[in-house]
Amino acid sequence: MALKDITLGQYFPGDTILHRLDPRTKILMVVFYIVALFVARNALGYALMGVVLTAAIQVSRVGFKAIRRGMKPVYIIIVFTAVLNVLYTPGQGEPLVTFWIFTIYYEGIRTAIFMVLRITMLISCTFLLTYTTSPIMLTDALERLLGPLKKIKVPVHELAMMMSIALRFIPILIEETDKIMAAQKARGADFETGNLIQKAKALIPLLVPLFISAFRRADELAVAMECRCYHGGEGRTRLRQLKYQGRDIWALCLGFGLCVSVFLLNHLGVF
Repeated sequence: MALKDITLGQYFPGDTILHRLDPRTKILMVVFYIVALFVARNALGYALMGVVLTAAIQVSRVGFKAIRRGMKPVYIIIVFTAVLNVLYTPGQGEPLVTFWIFTIYYEGIRTAIFMVLRITMLISCTFLLTYTTSPIMLTDALERLLGPLKKIKVPVHELAMMMSIALRFIPILIEETDKIMAAQKARGADFETGNLIQKAKALIPLLVPLFISAFRRADELAVAMECRCYHGGEGRTRLRQLKYQGRDIWALCLGFGLCVSVFLLNHLGVF
C-alpha cells in the first residue's frame, strides 16, 4: 500500500449540491446515516443504506476510485473483523462447517457480512464528508453545533480548532513521509525486506526526521498564530457566515427519513 492511498483529511473542491450544502447539515446527515447503519438489522435496510451512499458519491463527483483508494489502509481491519465474526458467533441449529476448535454457523456468516457492510459504509460516508468539506468549514460547523456546550465551560472552539489542524496536517505529514522514504531509499535504505522486527528497526531512521519535521511545523504554526494575535474564539469574526438554506432543510429531512425507513424495514424480517 502506497502512502498516497491514505486520503483522510483531503478536500476535493467542487461545485456540486453536496459541496454547496451547509457543513452543519453534512455533519448531521453523517450522524443520521451512522445511526441508521447501527439500527439496520436486515438485508433491505443495508440495501437502502447502500443505495443512499452510492447516490451521494455520484452526486459529489468524487468518484468510487477515491473512496476505494481511501479504504485500502483499513482492508486488513475489515477482513480481521469478518473472520472473527464468522468463527466466534454462536448459532442455532446444525453448523455449516466444523474444523479443529471452530464451528461456523449461518448466523456467523450473516453477522460477518453485515459487519463488513457496516464498517465499509461508515468509513465511506465519513470520507465523503471530508472530501466535500474544507477543514475550515468543518471547524466552523463543529463550533456552531457544539456551541451550547460553552455554557458549561467546554472549550468548544479549541476542540474544533485542534480537529481542523489535525485533519489539515494528515496530508502534509503523509507527503513529508513519502519524501523522506524516497530520499532514504536513494541512499540505500530498505523498508520492504526482512522479518517484522527488521522492518520495524528500518523505520526508526524514518520516524526521527518525521517527528522533527512535525514539531518544527507545529512550532511555526504556533508562532504564526501568535503573530496574527490569535487568542481563541472569543470575539473572533469569520469570513464566511454559515446560513441554512432550503436545500439544507430538505437534506436534513432526507437524513431523518432514512433513519425512520430503516427502523420500519427492520420489522419486515427479511434475511
